[in-house]
Amino acid sequence: MADLVFCEPTELYNILNQVTKLSRLTEPNYLCLFDVRSKWEYDESHVITALHVKKKGNEYLIPESVDLECVKYCVVYDNNTSSMEMFVKDAASNEEEDDEDNCNEHGQDLVCGAAVEYGRILIQLTHHPVYILRGGYERFSGLYHFFRTQRIIWMPQELDAFQPYPIEIIPGKIFVGDFSQACNPKVQKDLRINAHVNVSMETSPFFVDDPDRLLHIQIEDSSESKILPFLRYLCHFIGYQSQLCSCGGLPHAQESGDPEEVLGLCQELQKQHASKLGLGDSAVGMGEDCPWKLCHKHLRSDLLISAAP
Repeated sequence: MADLVFCEPTELYNILNQVTKLSRLTEPNYLCLFDVRSKWEYDESHVITALHVKKKGNEYLIPESVDLECVKYCVVYDNNTSSMEMFVKDAASNEEEDDEDNCNEHGQDLVCGAAVEYGRILIQLTHHPVYILRGGYERFSGLYHFFRTQRIIWMPQELDAFQPYPIEIIPGKIFVGDFSQACNPKVQKDLRINAHVNVSMETSPFFVDDPDRLLHIQIEDSSESKILPFLRYLCHFIGYQSQLCSCGGLPHAQESGDPEEVLGLCQELQKQHASKLGLGDSAVGMGEDCPWKLCHKHLRSDLLISAAP
């Protein structure tokens, strides 16, 4: 039996933005996203590629078109589930005191949220973990409004044309993407980027002649290039951006400028830089094995680290 676990919104964001040559959303066995809210809520808006879960009586139905046994990421969301169990109704006043398995100390029945209930059905049908989106649609759509849609049917060519966003390294604070993403005004606006680290020989169109918001590390896109000698400058720049956000009254945490985290980021960039694809091609796909290792909670984007085209 597979495990039932929570995933944070940033985890789903990174899953949606994985690429090889094309978006991985084109792969039939990559992601299956289930929406267990009401039909009218789903029709009003939902996360891209999400399937609405139908009910027959009080029982949830499994879509016949999906082979769940082969799906790598199976994610379920409802409105706002944040725990595996929720108190939703009062127990009978004459409940026996020794019946503690289904009742809490205040005399309330413990019942599952819709996402958890459906997830417990799915773990019987797949070998991979089933993920429950923490905070549900309300939290995810609040953080990533640009992934909301009313589209129900996605044609293969539409998924082929899907333009992924940069990978989120520190939630709401630091993203890593390629040069084309760094030059994309829509990415700039949607992620509310206010500073760039440009790791390439190219010049980006944003923050030109503004050293407070642009750190340009000029490195050739080759396996012999080294990024670690620039660690001091990168640490200082990220720390400076954190101080600016703090002074402006925006959400801020000292961890975002932690040298250990920046060192880890530099090592990841160096590893990607030395890959056969080159940093510009592989940075967007770097989250495949660990797309959600850092889980600080912020509400505003600070920095986009981009690489060679």
